[in-house]
Amino acid sequence: MAVMEFPLNYRKRLRATNSIERLNEEIRRRERVIRIFPNEASVIRLIGALLIEQHEKWITGKKYFIMDEYYDPKKENKKYLIKNIA
Repeated sequence: MAVMEFPLNYRKRLRATNSIERLNEEIRRRERVIRIFPNEASVIRLIGALLIEQHEKWITGKKYFIMDEYYDPKKENKKYLIKNIA
């Protein structure tokens, strides 16, 4: 229900778990190639490397959300509350 606080165009992307499912598929795909890990540290290293790679894509790639619509109404609301309180 927390998603309902966002504007409509954000809700459309947040209500689906496609990006998480895609990341899980990528982890499973890479894990199937190795099949048997020698120790727990190697599993953590593989998954960590995939998560770092994904993080870099999110930072440098196309913006998934432009948050201007979200922050502007919040600023206006704060200004309104400050004026009415003072």
